[in-house]
Amino acid sequence: MPGVSKEQIQAAREADLFAYLQFHEPGVLKRDGPNYRHKEHDSLVYVTGKRYWYWNSRGRSINALDYLIQIRGYGLVDAVHMLVGGEIRQTPAYRSTTATDRVHKEPEKKTFSLPWARRCATSAVSYLQRRGISSDVISRCFRDGLFYEARYHGEPVCVFVGKDEAGKAKFACMRSIAGSLRKDVYGSDKEYSFCYPPRNPGSRHVAVFEAPIDALSHATLQELEGWKWDGYRLSLGGTSHVALIAFLKRHPEIRRVSLYMDNDLGGLKNARRIKAMLHEDQRFRHIRVGINPPRTGKDYNEMLLNVAEQMKGHQQQCRQKQAAISI
Repeated sequence: MPGVSKEQIQAAREADLFAYLQFHEPGVLKRDGPNYRHKEHDSLVYVTGKRYWYWNSRGRSINALDYLIQIRGYGLVDAVHMLVGGEIRQTPAYRSTTATDRVHKEPEKKTFSLPWARRCATSAVSYLQRRGISSDVISRCFRDGLFYEARYHGEPVCVFVGKDEAGKAKFACMRSIAGSLRKDVYGSDKEYSFCYPPRNPGSRHVAVFEAPIDALSHATLQELEGWKWDGYRLSLGGTSHVALIAFLKRHPEIRRVSLYMDNDLGGLKNARRIKAMLHEDQRFRHIRVGINPPRTGKDYNEMLLNVAEQMKGHQQQCRQKQAAISI
């Protein structure tokens, strides 16, 4: 990746961190009176009256570039490209001092509602089958109301649903069946991200993935390879820690967290960051944390497809040998 100029670095520092978090990490902020507080780093506060961020534990202000480098662990070049190239609003060099301009406009709050489900989910099911997901896993998602097919601007999409303890939908993300669309439904609460539950209640183990498709791939791999394991499979919906922290608060019985992040630099760095964060938090120090990247491929869906292909090849060889013996 090419380097960055001084002008790009300055533009990244001046990027609107509040807008960045609203777009890239929805649900990571909570209201604290007139201000906003970061859910994972509660000493990090957005002061709405003055429109700036203050890091209380460090005793100083913080900008967007500081956030990505010091809190999210990005390198300088990656952080600058993320901010300068991202869909964020840039803070103007000059801001009017009129009373109207000084008033911070709160982001419009959208009511969460699930996209309208199509009666026939043939396309969505075919998509998951092409990705190697087993019929049993797909059927269970349908029965539990965790997956269905919808339309978004006329495009067929898979919808993965996250629910609260009462079974009420609180989160949903859409993934295009034929294109590249990946989008959380407006108003989704990241604290209730997609979670494929254990077959038996009372599990003390949660496996953590970046995306729902990886969680379902892990469940399918278990069927193929015959593991004796029963736990929660939680999707972070990206790299934010919000879903995991909220899940652990709701499930104090959890004693083991297995991080199944992508097998790339970003995934491995995020897994190490999550492990360190849980170790440093007194509420979660009793939890054993393991890092388990896929043994083949970039993620667990690629690993599933590789394993399925190998098993298919092995079965073909066995049939050919049996045919040769019978001749």
